[in-house]
Formats: sequence, C-alpha cells, structure tokens
Amino acid sequence: MKRFAFLYLIFTLVLFYTGCSEQKSSDQIYLSDWNSIDSLSRNTTVHFMMWQGSPAVNKYINSFLIPEVKKRFGIDLKISGGQGPEIVQLLMGEKQAGVSSGQVDIVWINGETFFQLRQIDGLWGPFAEQLPNARYIDFEDPYIGIDFQQPINGMEAPWGNTQFALVYDSIKLPSPPRTLDELSRFVKIQPGTFTISNDFSGMSMLKSMLAELGGSPGSLNGPFDEQKYQTLSAQLWDWINAHKPYFWKNGETFPREHTKMDQMFASGELLISYGFNEGGIEDKVLQGLFPTSTRGYAWKNGTVHNSNYLGITYNSPNRAGALQVINFMLSPEAQLVKMDVKGMNSNTVLEINRLPEEWRQKFEQATKRQYGPTMQSLEPHSIQEPAPEYMLRLFEDFRKYVIEK
Repeated sequence: MKRFAFLYLIFTLVLFYTGCSEQKSSDQIYLSDWNSIDSLSRNTTVHFMMWQGSPAVNKYINSFLIPEVKKRFGIDLKISGGQGPEIVQLLMGEKQAGVSSGQVDIVWINGETFFQLRQIDGLWGPFAEQLPNARYIDFEDPYIGIDFQQPINGMEAPWGNTQFALVYDSIKLPSPPRTLDELSRFVKIQPGTFTISNDFSGMSMLKSMLAELGGSPGSLNGPFDEQKYQTLSAQLWDWINAHKPYFWKNGETFPREHTKMDQMFASGELLISYGFNEGGIEDKVLQGLFPTSTRGYAWKNGTVHNSNYLGITYNSPNRAGALQVINFMLSPEAQLVKMDVKGMNSNTVLEINRLPEEWRQKFEQATKRQYGPTMQSLEPHSIQEPAPEYMLRLFEDFRKYVIEK
C-alpha cells in the first residue's frame, strides 16, 4: 500500500513540475547521420533501468542482449533495477538538482510512466521513427503508436506488444467466467478461489471490469473523464465490496503482486489468475509451475492490449550509445530471439510483411506456443489502454474504497 501511495504522490509532484523548463544537454545528436552515431557509440557504456521481476526477461537481457551489443559495438550495457515510480523519482531528483549528465540512458516504460515523464520533460526526443530499424514498425497501429491514449510522437520506441489474459485450468474449470455476472456466480459457487492483486496486473483487471460497466469495449477511450470515472468507479467498488466476502481470505486482504497469485494458482488455492504477455502461461507451464491443462482467455467485453517502450532520458550521458542499443533491440534478430517460446516469449513489434524475405520466413517458421493463447485469438476482444489517469486513480481508490473499507 505504501508503494501505491508513493505512486500517487509522484503523480501529484509531476503535475507540480509541469511547466519547468527542460534542461538541455550540450550533447548534440543528428539522427540523420547514423554513421556518426555508430562511431560515437563504439566502446562506450550504456545504462539501462528496467523492471527485473521476470526470470525470462532477465535471462534474455543477460544471456543475449548484453553479450550481443558488446560483441557488435563494444558497448558495455549496465542494468539497474527500477520501474515507474523509481524512474520518475530519479529523473525528478536529477532535474531539481540540475544534473545535466544523469545516471541512466535508457528506461523501459509505458503508460502512466510515459505520461509522468512527459509532464516533467524527462525524455529526450523525438527519435523513434528515425531509427534505421523503425522501417519495420507500423507506427499507425493504434496499439503501437498510441500509449494509454497518448500518441508517442517518437518520444519512445515500441519494444514489445502484449494483451492481458485471464488464466485457468481447463480441467478444474472447463467454463471460466467472462463477464461480471458470470464472475458473480462463480465466486459464490467457488468461494475463496478468486482475488485482485494490488499491483499493475490487478488494476488492469479492474480496467476490464470498468470498461464493461461503461457498456462497450471503447467506453474508456479518449481523454480522462472525471464524471465518467466517478460514476463507473462507484459501481465498481460497490460490486467488489458486495462480493469480496467470497474472495480469497474473505476479501480481508489482497495480494501485493500477481506473482503471489500465480503461486496460489499453481498450488490450486486460486482457480483464476491473470497477467500480461498473454498471462505468462507458456513460460510457467514449461517451468513446471502451471499444469499443462492451463489455458488463457480474454474478458468478453475486452482486455487491455498495449505495447511497452524504450525511452531515452533527457540528460542521458550517452545518447549515441542509447540509440545504438535501442536500434539493435528493434532488429529482426533481437526481436526473433525475444519471441522464442522457450525464452522471453514476447510478441514482436515488427510488421512481418515489411521484413526482408529471409527474416519473414524465420518469423513465420518460429515455434508456436503450445499452451498460452496467441495474440490472434485474443485480438477480437482487445481494448485500448485508457488514459493514464484511470490507472493512477484506480490504484488510489482501490486502496481507499476496498482495502481500507
């Protein structure tokens, strides 16, 4: 709970800093001159701040990305742990202290963090559409070119594409709930086997519920609407509070992270879990954590379909190196390895039809998932990420109106 109170505080402070003048670095980079960028980036150090909560992601970074950029460009890629609030706090602190050469070059972000960093001019750019490998990306795709209802405008480069999915055991639960009415019946028949995690994944589940209460898959599209939020969220809290006696632990406590839910799902304590990367099912089945009967699905009204992105900090001490690393991360080779179902199992952001024939064939022939749902199966039930204010308010109000009630 302290984490989300802190997140809301960051949001408030970000609004205070709106209008502060951006601190300009003297390091001039001309994106049209890639030969110069290539030369400047050679044998340098690049600092990358990212979420490190996934063993599969960490393995991809440590076993593939770090050695590859070292071999190809002589770049030492240094990883530090941190996600939304930590990234925003770091850059706000550096701005306040007048730091012109910061600690970090690249950040892994999306959504509310992108919103907060833009408010304080915390990102350098635009750069994304001018990368050599950007020619393989369709920036007109609304699930790539728009991040939480915000046009990215070249200020962040898409790295992965995913959809939120619910997770169930097809043997234990042949017909999982797909609507609020069905979930209402389910929790009463199977009390204690469902809960909401107090984290990004849990709030994404709440977005699906909120959108259903709004009456359509697009009910939360557009700028944040205070009146709409107040009306729909009041209905949502009423629904949850009426049903939480049937939740795990009688709704008296909620898991802080969905990883705890995954553990309880694996042990059979919960019958439903959820998450991004199509629920993370493939990796967990292959690890032996989930049974081979595990499957994933989308909420009938829709689940969030979004991308995650790479940004360059406003005071990056090595912009050339950051550009080189990000461009490689968008290369067909790096994206194909990242897509490996036995590895990171992350959907590519590349438009396959734009690739050279050799690479197109490699992507088309790549091993397919055995257990997790494909993006193609979920896409008919896709909804866009709502404006970032919805996520920030859900975090705060879930604590206020459900956890502390």
